Amino acid sequence: MADCAAAVGVEVSKKGLLTEARGLSDIEARLGTLHEKLVNWNSDQSMIWDRYSDEASNFLQDVDEVQQVEDEFVNLLTQYRQPLEPEHMSFRSSEEDSSEDFTSSSFDEEAIQGKIQHESSRNSEYFGVDLIHPGVVADLRTIAETMLGSKYDKECRQAYIGVRKDAMEECLSVLRIEKPSIDEVLQLDWASLNAMIKRWNQALKIFIRVYLSSEIRLCDLIFGDFSESWRQSCFLEISKSSVMQFLNLGEAIAVGPLKPEKLFRILDMYECLAGLLADIESLFPGASGSSILDECGEVLLRLGECGIRTLHEFEAAIHRYTSTTGFAGGGVHPITSYVMNYIKALTDYRVTLNTLLLGEEEEDGDSPSPVAAIFHSITSILESNLADRSMLYVDKALQSLFLMNNICYMVQKVKDSDLRNVLGDDWIRSHSRKFRQHATNYERASWNPVLLYLKDDGIYNHGSNVPSRTVLKERFKSFNQALEEVYRNQTAWSVPNVDLREDLKISISVKVLQAYRTFMGRYSGHLDAVRHRQNYIKYYPEDLELALLDLFEGTPKVMHPRRR
Repeated sequence: MADCAAAVGVEVSKKGLLTEARGLSDIEARLGTLHEKLVNWNSDQSMIWDRYSDEASNFLQDVDEVQQVEDEFVNLLTQYRQPLEPEHMSFRSSEEDSSEDFTSSSFDEEAIQGKIQHESSRNSEYFGVDLIHPGVVADLRTIAETMLGSKYDKECRQAYIGVRKDAMEECLSVLRIEKPSIDEVLQLDWASLNAMIKRWNQALKIFIRVYLSSEIRLCDLIFGDFSESWRQSCFLEISKSSVMQFLNLGEAIAVGPLKPEKLFRILDMYECLAGLLADIESLFPGASGSSILDECGEVLLRLGECGIRTLHEFEAAIHRYTSTTGFAGGGVHPITSYVMNYIKALTDYRVTLNTLLLGEEEEDGDSPSPVAAIFHSITSILESNLADRSMLYVDKALQSLFLMNNICYMVQKVKDSDLRNVLGDDWIRSHSRKFRQHATNYERASWNPVLLYLKDDGIYNHGSNVPSRTVLKERFKSFNQALEEVYRNQTAWSVPNVDLREDLKISISVKVLQAYRTFMGRYSGHLDAVRHRQNYIKYYPEDLELALLDLFEGTPKVMHPRRR
């Protein structure tokens, strides 16, 4: 029979191999006779070799004949097995994921990796496959019917389960699902763990929706005439250990340390498994599959708890994060970009997070959503952290510029993303007022001391209508020095937001140029006869206008008057 099957190859006859070789009724009758003889032998308490040698020889021949049928069954299952290949299931390696990738966990880097964006809607990429060549299914069914009809169901069941469990192990190998211990998982670096979790998410969907669906279909095709409970128990025994391999790996990942970057992958795993529960329940219905569903529930619980603990740990980490030196240039601090991009990425999970966070507290219809509440808390903690960090600057103007930059970044990130739908327009309006107030504070702290030299107070000698040349020379000289100092410092300062930078330059230009033009118009003529006049009237309004364009570019410069 094995030679016949090998010769047929992929062109296996639709009539079935066994039905061509000999009639089903003959095989079944023969197996029935053998079954009775073997049962009678088993009922006899005497040892086989205590009987006559001819009887013992006949017994062994009968056993061998039964074994041949079982071997034919196993041979067809094995020889015509069709392993699951990646191209059969639209499988895409997680390493090819095109989503934005930030892999560090440090606040000093913009290090977040958000939701895997290429995941499709339920079942849209998945389809059944033939795990056994269709041409031999009829023959397998014939052998199964013969063996089960002749009361060799135990032997048939064991043979089938053994072959199909091996095939399932091969499937897990194709999907690159390993069996690491919890300790081995805990020792993985983040890049390796991240890749493992992505594979887990992808592979679990393929395994449940493609492989197991195809496996139970094959079981129905071969054992379709037998009781559903028999088929279910057979399928459960084949698949349970492989399903548990996925669940055990999920649990091992969930018990690891609470690292901020891990939250997104944990939520991916939670959503993946939760989204497959209906599929799993349909594959393992009734009491026989309850153990699988219970295990799924436990892993979901662990993943959910891990996710919420990680989120709270992230919140606490922002509060703990400190530094002893100011951030050069007063620009957007890495902690600001990290935190805002982190919660922006979390908005993709807000439905899941709301579900998990509601498990911690009672629902109140008048309160904001749990995600909105925790995002408000996170941004508030970040603002407090930034306020503390601003005090590391000695220069009051730079303190205000730093806060302006960072709160402006927060506002822009909310306005330009789904964070707007979570934090709300009221948050945007209140924080827009905050960064504008910091901009005003910066201008006052930075330019009011400079503009004081352009005031009329103290210019005239007591009782005289003629301005004092000595005072004028000192005023112009002091203004020049103050202007040059501001220019030298603030060309090195940074305002990353282009619109905000231009608005600041315009606002400063209006105030400074207007005051300087007015002062020069009133008093420059009184220094026309003064020696080295250029040392006092050093700059003209157009010089200032050009110089102010250099501010906030992050490169320190020295101010020089233009040649005339």
